[in-house]
Amino acid sequence: QVQLVESGGGLVQAGGSLRLSCAASGRTGGENSVSWFRQAPGKEREFVAGISSRGAIRYAQSARGRSTIFRDNGKNIWYLQMNSLKPEDTAKYYCAFNTDGWIVALSATQYFYWGQGTQVFVSS
Repeated sequence: QVQLVESGGGLVQAGGSLRLSCAASGRTGGENSVSWFRQAPGKEREFVAGISSRGAIRYAQSARGRSTIFRDNGKNIWYLQMNSLKPEDTAKYYCAFNTDGWIVALSATQYFYWGQGTQVFVSS
């Protein structure tokens, strides 16, 4: 079992920045991938960014150039740094974990473990 706890969400003005954190505990050793997804009201959950233990990193087109995903290896925490935020970034953000260390899956169905989410609201 893996437990994930997100934090760092909040209210920010357009153009601002937020850093989301995903703290993992439990059986996190070995190969793995952690990704961030988001879901706005009435919309499907969508991939934002992901990183694998083998070094693969992927970003959604909407996040590329504005977001950075990285890991603090010593603390088993993954981060999503989001800059130049837009109102359309408003959503609940979730981190997700699977045991594939080679690729970063884009589909939510490929992830076994999920956090409870952290809300991001970007005002115009």
